[in-house]
Amino acid sequence: MKKKLALELFVSAIVIFDILGWNADGLPIWQFFPMWVGAIVEIEVGAVTMGQLIYEMAGGMKFGRQLRAVVPGGSSAKVLRADERFKLKEKQSDGSTVEREISIEEIPMDFDSLAACGSMAGSGGVIVLDDSRDMVWALNNINEFYAHESCGQCTPCREGALWMKKITDRMLLGGGVMQDPGTLKTVADNIAGRTICAFGEACAWPTQSFVEKFPEDFAARAKKSAPPPLPPEYTPEELIAKGKISTVPLAHDPGWEKAGTAGTI
Repeated sequence: MKKKLALELFVSAIVIFDILGWNADGLPIWQFFPMWVGAIVEIEVGAVTMGQLIYEMAGGMKFGRQLRAVVPGGSSAKVLRADERFKLKEKQSDGSTVEREISIEEIPMDFDSLAACGSMAGSGGVIVLDDSRDMVWALNNINEFYAHESCGQCTPCREGALWMKKITDRMLLGGGVMQDPGTLKTVADNIAGRTICAFGEACAWPTQSFVEKFPEDFAARAKKSAPPPLPPEYTPEELIAKGKISTVPLAHDPGWEKAGTAGTI
């Protein structure tokens, strides 16, 4: 018996596919939240591609908008850029394996293919982002959820999830400093693999992938100089309010990270 997925299809500027439950084969039943196209279909796992899912079943993007990114397996899955190319290994009838380069629209909607493309099917919650979306805003929305949901037992997750949310909050309000993208990645790297449960990875993977895949969005919101390391310190509100962050001369070269080579920090 072929495995099937029951899907309810809708579309919007952000298309969200969510799990309603599980069918008799133990596979997820997906729901699409609507804009103008709606349908209920049942398909085999891997029988459709990402492009068919978005453009044929869900009606495509809003008029005049272009696909920019897809989060294929719930908010914890790593984001995929629309202009990326992916390499999949396909087994031939003679037993040999051939590597094929494909676009995001050609990705088969199955567990192994999504994993090979650097993401996952996860919870089955597919989020489709068009070119009107600010990726810092999208990540901040995800960070806010994970900061709220962390149980607080493990220090990396408790502190890191909230820290990442505070950074993206400040970036959206105009207080981003040049070190913020790197700090976000460092915090995420120090959460993943360091918690009792998988929630650590769930909150770290979005930040790791969004910062890596959309550096231009994060650089555009992180243009201010880093504040001085010594008092008077800048509060987040001051970082947002001040158009320019003053640098201060160093009393001597401390030697760390070559920060003193220019005599300022």
